[in-house]
Amino acid sequence: MTVRVEGDNRKAAMDQLHADVFERCMAPFWAMQPGSIEDLDSQVKDKKKAIPYVWKFKSAIEPLLHRSAELITMESSERRSLILVNPGLAPRRATVTTMYTAYRLNDPHEIMPPHRHSPNAIRFGLTGKSNFTGVEGENIVFGPGDMVLTPHDTWHNHGNKGDDPAINLSVLDLPLTEVLNATYFEHDYHEEVKGERIKKQVQTERFPADYSQRAYGHGGLMPRFLSHDRGTGAASPMYVYRWDMMRELLEKFRNWDGDPHEALMIEYVDPTTGGPVYKTITFFAQMLRPGEKTMPLKQNASLLCAPFEGSGYSIVGGKQLSWERFDTFAVPGGEWCEHVNSSPKDPAILFVASDEPTLKALALYQKHGRRPSGEVYRIV
Repeated sequence: MTVRVEGDNRKAAMDQLHADVFERCMAPFWAMQPGSIEDLDSQVKDKKKAIPYVWKFKSAIEPLLHRSAELITMESSERRSLILVNPGLAPRRATVTTMYTAYRLNDPHEIMPPHRHSPNAIRFGLTGKSNFTGVEGENIVFGPGDMVLTPHDTWHNHGNKGDDPAINLSVLDLPLTEVLNATYFEHDYHEEVKGERIKKQVQTERFPADYSQRAYGHGGLMPRFLSHDRGTGAASPMYVYRWDMMRELLEKFRNWDGDPHEALMIEYVDPTTGGPVYKTITFFAQMLRPGEKTMPLKQNASLLCAPFEGSGYSIVGGKQLSWERFDTFAVPGGEWCEHVNSSPKDPAILFVASDEPTLKALALYQKHGRRPSGEVYRIV
């Protein structure tokens, strides 16, 4: 039978118990203050949380990119990117819990050697018309607003095919693969040439440059005679999504009611399934019409939002974040969020990344709205 320790000896005994527990690489899971149920529950939650935050392109990101280009060559480093680190998660390289955004500047005619990795990634063009990504033998030149996929385990290389500097941003699920102990990078790219394995600095082109557009650029129509298992077959086989098509579709819906919490939001999808382009993260273009303000929305999916057109502000977790073209701001899961287009005449468009597919796959996804009366209701 347990003998309870009471009186003056109890505090000293509790302090010693806790010291012994921590010394042996364990942690107590009991109320540290008598009767404190909330304290008990909070002990199993991660104390480091992403916070609402905005990174400014013009005043911070762009100048640092140009300074880095003056000092770092492709010969000294195959990568020259700036990763956005959320202050609430630092020094962990994560912009929100499961994803990070990085900005990259390529000088004219810079091409890095092929590599592949376990994280899924995309590139989204910001400046320059000659951003380059070669993916599994499809050489893609892309410009502002175009989104290029580099799915898990696909060989790819990045660069710039033009005469002017080009900037793009990338989104990866690397923080998620790190948590799952599933991150790897490979750089030893070879091709078989006349029966011999040859190390190559550039992938041999095996598909026409417009392959993705030709095969998948007609909604509702898909060539039956093509194989759609590109790469590992675990992602969309359409490797580039052109901005002109997305912008045209947004414009077609401009006068529709839209969603009160999300305005006009269009998802980039796998044309063979209608589902998200990746099993872990998905992407949207979100249009706010002139003067439009969305109703408060809270979801446990984390979002990375990169304004591509217009300017405005968002209220995230009670904090106002002002934004303009090419900034990025973080909307951590579990925070209330509402967007405002501050222009009375021009639309604002956000490029949005979300870890919604991961939460849905684990049956954890939730979404709530809040009415002007303050009433909270569940959407998903």
